[in-house]
Amino acid sequence: MNKRGGIGVPMAERVRVTQARRTPGPATPGCPARHCWVADAVDREGVKRPGLLLEWRQGRSGWEGRVVYVARLRGDRWVAVEEWLSAELLTER
Repeated sequence: MNKRGGIGVPMAERVRVTQARRTPGPATPGCPARHCWVADAVDREGVKRPGLLLEWRQGRSGWEGRVVYVARLRGDRWVAVEEWLSAELLTER
């Protein structure tokens, strides 16, 4: 991953390459999971949350990713969230 900043590569663009190759990326041989950033987390705090992208599917309105991430429940309590999100809400950086 690039540490120079910038908007990043949308996860939807990454899946097209992965789907075409049908092989995992070089950083995780044999493992389909990928690190991602989740925009518009369920806690609505307006910050990107680090997540783990588990799989892709083609939805009615485009690609969707099944992700796991943590969100603030109340005060300092956090909860693990697993949900299908539109590819537009998932980025590499």
